[in-house]
Amino acid sequence: MSETHGAERLPGDLMIWVLIVSELAVFGAGLLVFLSIRLGDPSGFAAAQDQLHRVSAGINTVVLVTSGWLAARAVRAAEHGRAGPARGWLGLAGALGVVFLILKGVEYADALHKGIGFETHSFFAFYWMLTLFHAAHVVAGIIILALVAIRARPDHVEAGAQFWHMVDLVWVVLFPIIYLLR
Repeated sequence: MSETHGAERLPGDLMIWVLIVSELAVFGAGLLVFLSIRLGDPSGFAAAQDQLHRVSAGINTVVLVTSGWLAARAVRAAEHGRAGPARGWLGLAGALGVVFLILKGVEYADALHKGIGFETHSFFAFYWMLTLFHAAHVVAGIIILALVAIRARPDHVEAGAQFWHMVDLVWVVLFPIIYLLR
């Protein structure tokens, strides 16, 4: 038997990776369809995109990336047997997830107030589907972070952080494609 080195080992449990890869595939498929439909109506997509809150979305990007850093800090603390600090980092990461949802809620409320719905334009059909699906993952991630914080075992904290990083990654891809790409 050969000894497995850290660089050769897939971090975390195989099932969390199956979940992450399958979720990334779903988001990727949605984005590919969005981009292909955009090719047929670039000016309509640009006009629709101008109605979005780019600054709020940019702030939300910083919020989620920061929360991912906090989750990574939790993993490091848990690996060093420091359950208390791991819980604290997880709590802060989850709190930033709540901040993200509040900012998205304000954006959604404004869009609804303007009469922007799924049927307004194909851009908005994808905007709502992709961002609401992502927001559901943020909610799930907050719950996962809270659950793994209860015992703060290193393997559980690592799995929770991996899911949270997937949520971050999806947003880092959604943000420029939905809010910035012309």
